[in-house]
Amino acid sequence: MGMFNNFGISGSAMNAQSVRLNLVASNLANANSISSSVEETYRARRPVFETIYHNTITGDDTGPEAASVHVKGVIEDQSELHAEYRPNHPLANKEGYVFMPNVNPIEEMTDMISASQSYKDNVEVLNTTKKLLEKTIQMGKGA
Repeated sequence: MGMFNNFGISGSAMNAQSVRLNLVASNLANANSISSSVEETYRARRPVFETIYHNTITGDDTGPEAASVHVKGVIEDQSELHAEYRPNHPLANKEGYVFMPNVNPIEEMTDMISASQSYKDNVEVLNTTKKLLEKTIQMGKGA
């Protein structure tokens, strides 16, 4: 596997983590939103990642020599929503309940830290690969 493949692999990981961070931001932004029905209530969103295998020697997808990540899609968390009895709230339904999203801010912050660290690690891989390529070029100039 050549060093140039590192750019594509790390780039795909950075893209995936960027999507993950955007979803965390959306979830946190809507954590305190209120609705009068279950159907209208915001649900936490999660990315679905997929591994793409590459055989860098043959150029096809037959071997696990290298792998990149792809965002296959985004799903809504189907865990239970929170209902609160607030009969005086303007969005309360006939029974006096309002519905809150299934967003747990602590879990979202943990996910944000994890995604940020993964993004940072892939930036470091790119920087290291760049330095190795620069050193290789310098070696070639000295010969």
